[in-house]
Amino acid sequence: MLVLRLLNVVAPAYFLCISLVTFVLQIFVFIPSMFRDPSTTPLFSPALLHGALFLFLSANALGNYVLVIQSSPEDLGKDLNLGKGAEVADWLDGSRSPGSALPSTHFCRLCARVTQRHDHHCFFTGNCIGSRNMRNFIMFCLYTSLACLDSLVAGMAYISATLSMSFADPLAFLTLLPHSISQFFSGSLLSSEMFVILMLYLWLGIGLACAGFCCHQMLLILRGQTRYQVRKGMVVRARPWRENLQEVFGKKWLLGLLIPVQNVESSYRRQKEK
Repeated sequence: MLVLRLLNVVAPAYFLCISLVTFVLQIFVFIPSMFRDPSTTPLFSPALLHGALFLFLSANALGNYVLVIQSSPEDLGKDLNLGKGAEVADWLDGSRSPGSALPSTHFCRLCARVTQRHDHHCFFTGNCIGSRNMRNFIMFCLYTSLACLDSLVAGMAYISATLSMSFADPLAFLTLLPHSISQFFSGSLLSSEMFVILMLYLWLGIGLACAGFCCHQMLLILRGQTRYQVRKGMVVRARPWRENLQEVFGKKWLLGLLIPVQNVESSYRRQKEK
């Protein structure tokens, strides 16, 4: 438990550090290197378009990241009648299901709260993912993946121009790291260039991981399931996939796709207000 709590603090700091390094490299290294002569650069130059695209992706990733943290799942344990002799500890293994509890409620040890439609605990946000912040979490994964892949392409273009090498051969990227390490220790490669090369592989790993996680999460949403339900082997009521999508993304899904906006209110809160 101590290791998990430590990871819950270190992982968000690690993500923010990677985001800051990516932003600095893009704005102060990659994009300026695309300008040959700033005085004659047209308005819609590739550098300006790339900069606008990167800022759009970064703003959406960071905005949804903040909304995931702000839209913390409410503690249902304060409002639910757990029954006579029941304690919050009874929710630890998910075995107890009071009659007044909603489906897929779960007590998280790290957050110390009972979450409606609990999916999982995200260490990079230090928060549980549930009905209130699921949409923002998916948008965060999507735009983080796109921002990393965008930085990967820009970094490869920078390395290609700096080291006068070509990535036309698919094996060139795979052999870039071992060759760079040997050149770095031989003194023929600068430390700044080596740092960019290491970031290329980090962006590739984070981008593919976020893309794969986003696709897996979308598949579960289409089925009307959560990761917690799949892990516990819970049977869910079959519903049309359109209803499952609308429950997570709401009717104004296009707005949430373009700009970071707060998720729709949970069904539990709507029922409570009634």
